[in-house]
Amino acid sequence: MTENRRALITGASAGFGRAVALALADRGWRLIITARGAEELAKVGAVTGAVVVPGDIADPVHRDRLAEAIGSGPLDLVLNNASALGPSPLPPLDRYPIEELVSVFDTNVIAPLAVLQLTLPLLRAADGVVVNISSDAAVGAYPGWGGYGASKAALDQLTAVLGAEHPELRIYSFDPGDMRTAMHQAAFPGEDISDRPEPETVVPALFQLLDTRPPSGRYVASELPVAL
Repeated sequence: MTENRRALITGASAGFGRAVALALADRGWRLIITARGAEELAKVGAVTGAVVVPGDIADPVHRDRLAEAIGSGPLDLVLNNASALGPSPLPPLDRYPIEELVSVFDTNVIAPLAVLQLTLPLLRAADGVVVNISSDAAVGAYPGWGGYGASKAALDQLTAVLGAEHPELRIYSFDPGDMRTAMHQAAFPGEDISDRPEPETVVPALFQLLDTRPPSGRYVASELPVAL
């Protein structure tokens, strides 16, 4: 992709969102970034020169502020990376607090769709790309992962339907695989997750998707050919 393009990244203060923001800034992209962690988000903004809009993506008032920050210019990429894990330790579904499940779906399903409803006209103007971050929990039955996995399965379906409804765009579900992030650590409290790869190592797989623009659909980072 050429330089000087614009991207919106949610959940950009840490983990994979932060890694993508830094890498896109190195490519010359102009960024709008958002996340709940205002202090850490400001640090990413200072390094990348991004427009920083701290807040909770599940909050409609925050999304209104985000829309103002994005403005009306073409948008080349929306990366819906912000995610909620749910309770930690992960509870089985028969004891899953319903109010927590509602919160997980608000962040992982409703908010990404709301963001895309705001930005699809801007994406069309730039022949843009949508990337919704998925998980293997969306397709695998793992004990304890029912709430998070169900939300990501719903996001996968939402992504697939949007791709069918908007063939003029590229709309992807992207499963980055296990990574050494704070959210992954929360899923395994007290366990050593140092064997998981750092988020930065997954960025080349995402860039392969962005650069080659295959048909809309679901893609897994480990299955994408990445040139060394």
